[in-house]
Amino acid sequence: MHTPLWTPSPERVAGCAMTQFRARAAALAGRDLPDQAALYAWSLAEPGAFWRLLWDEAEVIGEPGDVALAPGATMREARWFPEGRLNVAENLLRRRDDGEALVFCGEGQVERRLSWAELHQQVAQAAQALRQAGVGVGDRVAGMLPNMPEAIIAMLASASLGAVWSSCSPDFGVDGALDRFGQVAPKVWLVPDGYYYNGKRVAVADKVAAIAAGLPDAPQVVVVNYTGDREVAALAGVVSWAAWLAPHPGGDIEFARLPFNHPLYILFSSGTTGKPKCIVHGAGGTLLQHLKEHRLHADLRPGDRFFYFTTCGWMMWNWLVSGLASEATLLLFDGSPFAQDGQLLWDWFARERGTHFGTSAKYLDAAAKQGLAPARSHDLRALRAIFSTGSPLVAEGFDYVYRDIKADVQLSSISGGTDIVSCFALGSPVLPVYRGELQCRGLGMAVDIWNEAGQPVREEKGELVCTAPFPSMPIGFWNDPDGSKYHNAYFARFADVWCHGDFAELTAHDGMVIYGRSDAVLNPGGVRIGTAEIYRQVERVEEVLESLACGQRHDGDERVLLFVKLRPSVTLDDALRERIARQIRQGASPRHVPARIVQVADIPKTLSGKIVELAVKNVIHGEPVNNLGALANPEALEHFRDRAELRS
Repeated sequence: MHTPLWTPSPERVAGCAMTQFRARAAALAGRDLPDQAALYAWSLAEPGAFWRLLWDEAEVIGEPGDVALAPGATMREARWFPEGRLNVAENLLRRRDDGEALVFCGEGQVERRLSWAELHQQVAQAAQALRQAGVGVGDRVAGMLPNMPEAIIAMLASASLGAVWSSCSPDFGVDGALDRFGQVAPKVWLVPDGYYYNGKRVAVADKVAAIAAGLPDAPQVVVVNYTGDREVAALAGVVSWAAWLAPHPGGDIEFARLPFNHPLYILFSSGTTGKPKCIVHGAGGTLLQHLKEHRLHADLRPGDRFFYFTTCGWMMWNWLVSGLASEATLLLFDGSPFAQDGQLLWDWFARERGTHFGTSAKYLDAAAKQGLAPARSHDLRALRAIFSTGSPLVAEGFDYVYRDIKADVQLSSISGGTDIVSCFALGSPVLPVYRGELQCRGLGMAVDIWNEAGQPVREEKGELVCTAPFPSMPIGFWNDPDGSKYHNAYFARFADVWCHGDFAELTAHDGMVIYGRSDAVLNPGGVRIGTAEIYRQVERVEEVLESLACGQRHDGDERVLLFVKLRPSVTLDDALRERIARQIRQGASPRHVPARIVQVADIPKTLSGKIVELAVKNVIHGEPVNNLGALANPEALEHFRDRAELRS
């Protein structure tokens, strides 16, 4: 338990950016900072000095101003670089040569390469096309795209103008997409002509037409050619990507340098209590956090080849894209990671000499069960770091990586989320890796574990909190004028302290273990799912009167259970289960489909009529239910106890 699985060599420690940064921090501090713990402590004690040093060392393009941190009366009122001005796209496009910027594999069906010069040229054209479409500072541009070059090009073009980018993956259903993009009202909406998944070509024309009809303000719809399906391009009012760019010469880009906290992204919460919350992230905070995490914690260097398996609907896509600011080549893969028995992905990654491999804990678990052992089948000599996130990586997952992928590699289980578009805890190239543990807390992040009384604890489970401001705190939520949604999401539990909703523990090694979400958000395979999104679809099935969804711990992960109360005389059979699952899959996304659908006689509710997912979750795990007096029908909980369907 206390023997490291991996320890960096002295040569690796000496040569990494973290060590070099620590030396410069020590010079600035005027005292020795002998190790990572000392550097972390200094970053919390002198946050303004830390983040300004990071700006300088990362050679951020822009004007920082004279003040790095203007403290406020509360965490939310603190202002980072209040005089600063920058443009994220200008920082991500700092190179303009013939080296490779993007390498794309569309499940082996389509492969493309773009140099830095080609990327710059296409971003310039797209920026001009957006400007012609009326897009300016603060306007929204949205994409429902695969993880392909055009998604990055459109995002960078938007950012260059000071517009705000938002995206999801093309497997979202009509309602799921409208719940997101309908709130932010994009002026331009980009879609594919289809996509590939597990060897199949998936058509999207009907879905695109339905979503476009439901979006406010009739955005310009641009279709990107991918599968060669002509149905989307034939829809009324749709223009092809090639035709959209064709009139524009490209060339130099007019980057709009805007205030540090100018909006860059709108990301979406899981929609637990209604429509997903639109979380607005600022340009400067996002850029600085990602530069810190990439260059220092991940030791990402110019010329490295950086891969993360992600869709455009997950914040890890935004994290991946920022790798361009470190002058790394991005390896983009879209499709199923298990296509061709899981070999296609590793064949491509090895051929491309990938240095950093990112994925979900669920993928590593599935790969282990499938018997994938790339350490014995592929040349991975270039690979230096593996990232895992989305859900806790269990100890057996660490064993699998070091046994079957690579023995000499920095395995970084990382944790943060959509809320901060970055990490609270992650890895470090100068620290050992212990089984089942995240290596360290992020520099400049005052992360602690508190018990229910609001007291810090160590080697004891509690709530993950952050007690001081950090640059990537959201600007706010879209359509939340008084900030109440924002406050209730993070600051309602502890006064003026960010409570993240993760159940976690600080270890004896000053690492961290994440045990999962501490609220009712579902989290199968690391994909955060709101119960309201599932209920909305189930309610459309005529036979269903009420439903309740919750998570069940299963095989080291969490799976989604759906309990349904049906109309009198109706019995749940396989045909009805399939209809319910199909409705959820088409209306929300395949990720929302529950692992088990079970009929119950009644659904427990509070006196005010709210469904109590957490009480049911406790019952199915054999745990006590607190505050039964708040329930209108506590006897309904007996319908969920000791169900045979939940034991397999």
